[in-house]
Amino acid sequence: MAFLRVGFALSERRACRVLGLSRSVHRYRSVKDDQAALRLRLRDLAATRVRYGYRRLHVLLRREGWPVNHKRVYRLYRLEGLTLRRKARKKRLSLPRVPRPVATEPQAEWGMDFLSDRLADGRRFRVLTLVDHVSRVSPAMEAGASLTGAHVVALLEGVATTGGCPQRLCVDNGPEFVSKALDAWCHQRGVQLVFSRPGKPTDNPFIEAFNSRFRDECLDQHWFASLEEARQTIEAWRVEYNGQRPHGALGQQTPAEFAARWKREHDRSAEVAD
Repeated sequence: MAFLRVGFALSERRACRVLGLSRSVHRYRSVKDDQAALRLRLRDLAATRVRYGYRRLHVLLRREGWPVNHKRVYRLYRLEGLTLRRKARKKRLSLPRVPRPVATEPQAEWGMDFLSDRLADGRRFRVLTLVDHVSRVSPAMEAGASLTGAHVVALLEGVATTGGCPQRLCVDNGPEFVSKALDAWCHQRGVQLVFSRPGKPTDNPFIEAFNSRFRDECLDQHWFASLEEARQTIEAWRVEYNGQRPHGALGQQTPAEFAARWKREHDRSAEVAD
């Protein structure tokens, strides 16, 4: 239209006739809301939580009061180019095995494992992670240059004195977990140690999934200058994970919300039974 009007000095009416275009269509200006504020907030949330998908971001937006459904969030999520890239997993042969009893209540079964990372100066450090298999709450985490069986026992004892201890503790066959110190503590507290089979991380899937999220959302997003900075950042992430991060397996509730609701329902059932 602009080419015809400028190049051939045509009027708008004649240019529209040449192009076979209605003048009302040419003059129409969209009144559709471009959702600029929502798109800006979505980008801000995705920038600070780089491993959150659109469903988890939708929960955060609803918490802030945005009246938007998940379909619109998904459309804007795609338009902004925020889609996560996922690594393709190799299919492996699945063999039948005897399953362990499934935990049905919080503090029935916990998982525990180690991760390793490096500081900015190249020094390595390790992180001891702990997660409840039902509520997905992480009771505690500890980072250190060297963590032994005694450190594991000290962490568990600190958690047990404030919030109790589990019935079963699922671990791998690392030297810290087969130590005499941990074995003696479990015997004293009446906790059953459940070891996964060598080379079979799928025997302890909850802690592996938790470690994957922790590495994606915390370790891979920060460059720690010191061990103290790493400890503070890791503890801040644990607090956010328990109290703010929506969890898909819990119906988009946070682990703390799920644990509190379960406790209320359990107490109500106990009162009715009495």
